[in-house]
Amino acid sequence: MAGPRVVIIGAGVVGAALADEISARGWTEVTVVDQGPLPATGGSSSHAPGLVFQTNPSKAMTEMARYTVEKFRSLDVDGKPCFLQVGGLEVATTPERLAELHRRHGWITAWGVEARLLTPDECVEQHPLVDRDKVLGGLLIPTDGLAKAVLAVEAQIRRATERGVRFLARHEVLDVRQDEGRVTGVLTDRGEIPADIVVCCAGIWGPKIARMVGMNLPLTPLAHQLAWTGPIPALAGQAEEAVRPILRHQDADLYYRDRFDTIGIGYYGHRPMPVSADDILSVDQAEQMPSVLEFTEEDFEDAWAATRSLLPATREAKIEEGINGLFSFTPDGYPLLGESPDVKGFWVAEAVWVTHSAGVGRAVAEWLVDGYCSSFDLHECDVNRFEPHQLAPEYVLARDCQNFAEVYDILHPLQPAGEPRPIRTSPFYARQREMGAFFLEASGWERPQWYESNASLVEGRSIPTPNDWAARYWSPIVGAEAQATRETVALYDMTALKRLEVSGPGAAAFLEHLCTGKVDKSVGSVTYTLLLDRDGGIRSDITVAKLARELFQIGANGNLDLDWFTRHLPADGSVQVRDITSGTCCVGLWGPLARKVLQPLTENDFSGAGLKYFRAQRAHIGSVPVTAMRLSYVGELGWELYTTADLGQKLWDTLWAAAEPLGGVVAGRGAFNSLRLEKGYRSFGTDMTYEHDPYEAGVGFAVKLDKEDFVGKAALERRKADVRRKLSCLTIDDPRAVVLGKEPVYDGDRAVGYVTSAAYGYTIGKGIAYAWLPAELATPGTTVHIGYFDQRVEAVVAEEPLFDPTMSRLRG
Repeated sequence: MAGPRVVIIGAGVVGAALADEISARGWTEVTVVDQGPLPATGGSSSHAPGLVFQTNPSKAMTEMARYTVEKFRSLDVDGKPCFLQVGGLEVATTPERLAELHRRHGWITAWGVEARLLTPDECVEQHPLVDRDKVLGGLLIPTDGLAKAVLAVEAQIRRATERGVRFLARHEVLDVRQDEGRVTGVLTDRGEIPADIVVCCAGIWGPKIARMVGMNLPLTPLAHQLAWTGPIPALAGQAEEAVRPILRHQDADLYYRDRFDTIGIGYYGHRPMPVSADDILSVDQAEQMPSVLEFTEEDFEDAWAATRSLLPATREAKIEEGINGLFSFTPDGYPLLGESPDVKGFWVAEAVWVTHSAGVGRAVAEWLVDGYCSSFDLHECDVNRFEPHQLAPEYVLARDCQNFAEVYDILHPLQPAGEPRPIRTSPFYARQREMGAFFLEASGWERPQWYESNASLVEGRSIPTPNDWAARYWSPIVGAEAQATRETVALYDMTALKRLEVSGPGAAAFLEHLCTGKVDKSVGSVTYTLLLDRDGGIRSDITVAKLARELFQIGANGNLDLDWFTRHLPADGSVQVRDITSGTCCVGLWGPLARKVLQPLTENDFSGAGLKYFRAQRAHIGSVPVTAMRLSYVGELGWELYTTADLGQKLWDTLWAAAEPLGGVVAGRGAFNSLRLEKGYRSFGTDMTYEHDPYEAGVGFAVKLDKEDFVGKAALERRKADVRRKLSCLTIDDPRAVVLGKEPVYDGDRAVGYVTSAAYGYTIGKGIAYAWLPAELATPGTTVHIGYFDQRVEAVVAEEPLFDPTMSRLRG
């Protein structure tokens, strides 16, 4: 099959990879255009230093880097290799960085890549230029190395050309043509090229191209310093380009690579230097190439001092050349992949560095040809993941600059982003501040982690202090709030959860087609169900509440759910989907005394018979109209109470006035996370993602295979009989050994899985970690060990749920 007509804008390392991958899958009606010459087009790929470090806290990013390594190793141009596998070495010069290297070793081991922790002497053996007295240890990844980006571009161009792909150099894109919301072609300075699909791989020019179809791309080109020493006497006579591992000195924001008898030095420690895509020079205007700006020596002074300290041999050399090279940054540090939400057929593959380029090429090729990506979980990379405020130019610039500054920083998994904050505040925000809330951020929302007003609750309770790393962004108040929730009643701010409204005469059929469960039930029903992709992988878990014959409220996980619903809307206009999050708010009222708080405030029947578990009703709480859903993600009696934003503070005040005399508390996300893990509730994006199916993830109960066809059903029927891994509940006896997620799990010396969510269970008295394990190890009673920094933490597979297995608390 020739496939549809595809135009790829940009022939750098991403565009070339996509052309190669998509043509290998049979789509050969492909044209690649670039304003520059081939294969060095003048974009970031043309000056990229090529260091490929695979270690990343994201499993998908590591896997895309690993694929890039494997592919580039197989490529050459007339015998010249596209990858020099010299290994990658990260060194620590502070105790904090040494601990971080142990954490990074955990990530890379969890993701299945070979890695070794080194002593200072072993660091010097690997890289003799390193000063033995400066380093405390290192992390070696033998399969890391140097990508020859321009050679890799040329090699992939040759392969794609042999399959019939056209590459057009010196073609500047002037416009992307569209008609009735669909792309029709690309206009260049040399004419128009018809297209059914256009993929923007323009790198630092991406925002400029995306604007041609009205798409706001949250990407900022920032200058990054790369300098080269002159000849270093200690390297005299080095015949090969690179013989030592690529090197990272992250304590000083530096990396290094060989180039025969010179050393390349990359630096992230200087001030952020953003550039507008509109201000980047054309290929003909640029003195060297558009992506290269003049080197600013004053910004490099600290880098050169730190280099001469770590690598004493460089003291006999000088900086001979340097550039400020442009690279792409995004608000959360991940690539931008996927189709425009507004213009069908316009796709982007942006903010991708050489490290992940071939992996991204494969991912987008699969996505285009098959309709989904089978090789990688792309939920972190989907361009449609952002909330509207995250596309604001001020926000994008601030966060992109922050991500540049933090590239090599040691970041705690709970560490909130910096400015601009606050952005989104619930109607309860003023009351929460009065109660001393400690806020973290969720989708831009200020969300309490705990409340200082509850400090007195800690007295007399058994609340163990976790290890130093887990104790960051933690307070013993978290434990007190969790215990108090189970003892009395607590108010939780659930406003940050995404809320969608689906309505219209076709709404029921629409949701039945997308959901794994039966959702078209009686008015007042609430259903926990899943959204699947065509391969049977989990797209999301949601709640669907039927509020009227043609009206449903969806409890969703984020903007990707809205995008998924929108893309599947019927063309006849019989269904409308609306994001109601910003105009509404939600209080979770949970605990054994919840009914004693709520019932006196309303004329509606909130008894067990009056509003059963997983049912909803409209009611008035005092003077506030609410939608009440009898759900609880902490495993206690109670309700999610929704109202409009203007009445939110009144709802909070009304509930608090009734709860406080009964010993009620307000509680934050720290307590919520502990309680949900005690109850075994999964979190999409953390515990389960696109790569997992419901039976592996332990949510098979949400699938009704006896219903008529739904998206992913056929694939799921095939997968059901072949469950090879399971999301398993582990318990830890040592109260200090609280892990945080993404740690490797070992069976003996063999890494067999990884932790997803973890917390201390304050009402069961054990640490809890959910982890992916081979099915044969997911038997209760099996002992495994979690790799936590430089320790091995013993854990035991447990029956779940750990709390209230009979559901008596929820159904009371």
